Amino acid sequence: MQFRKRSASGRRRRWLLLGGVIGILTLSLAACASDDSANDAPGTSRTIQNKGSDTLLNVALAWAEAYREVDPSVTIAVTGGGSGTGIAALINGTVDLANASREIKEDEIAAAEQNGVEPVETVVAIDALAVIVNPANPVDQLTIDQLADIFTGRITNWQDLGGNDAPIILVSRESNSGTHVYFLEEVVRKGDSDNTDIFAAKTLMMPSSVGITSEVGRNPNAIGYDGLGYVTEDEKIIAIARTAADPFVLPSVETSDDGSYPLARNLYTYTAGEPTGAIAEYLDWILGPEGQQIVADLGFVPISQE
Repeated sequence: MQFRKRSASGRRRRWLLLGGVIGILTLSLAACASDDSANDAPGTSRTIQNKGSDTLLNVALAWAEAYREVDPSVTIAVTGGGSGTGIAALINGTVDLANASREIKEDEIAAAEQNGVEPVETVVAIDALAVIVNPANPVDQLTIDQLADIFTGRITNWQDLGGNDAPIILVSRESNSGTHVYFLEEVVRKGDSDNTDIFAAKTLMMPSSVGITSEVGRNPNAIGYDGLGYVTEDEKIIAIARTAADPFVLPSVETSDDGSYPLARNLYTYTAGEPTGAIAEYLDWILGPEGQQIVADLGFVPISQE
């Protein structure tokens, strides 16, 4: 089984796309009178279909909006739905770019190869995954072990964590979300591939980041997780430590970039084979100064310009 990770122009391709909408949001940006699509010939309109991670959605929409000024001949259709949805669309040949907040799985690579598709990975950003509670919650810091016990249901009352005598309300993304998969593997299972723990049955599964922030903002006993760029003043961010012996660290651009924050991750875009033409030009722009400034403006961590 072969799988290529792409590096263009000598630069590492790291980036994250931000999402937080309920259901599937589509933006089609067209500035050319021609109705021709998927055509790389000069002077004709070209269409790029971009689908996947809701974490990356807001950034993807902002990229598409800004790129209209760079190349008006390119139409970029941006759709969310989750990392798994985007990768499935790439496997089926219905999108050009699949956004993901997790790495592609081995079974997805195998399915793609059976369809004659060779997935090529481009890291487009770094995301700090913030653990959030209601501002009225007195708890300020937690370890990964405590988070695992919370989300598996082994700890069910805030009093056990130095908080109020109140039940803990768990809020998570749905299982088709790459953010859900990351939190399951790195927090619930603590990065142990042999660990089979799962989210507690009572966990509220939300279809979007908006659902998580809404529940946490209104419920003083709720705890959830979200990309740092989605956190609002209606939530409080918890400082996280790898172990009780390690320092508690808040997520930020700086702590994500230097590796001190435990829940920082890469975000990805996948293409069917090495990108060429309009798709390659668009990815190069995303990884350049203009595209990465949008990343920073939306609260995510831009890649280093090497």
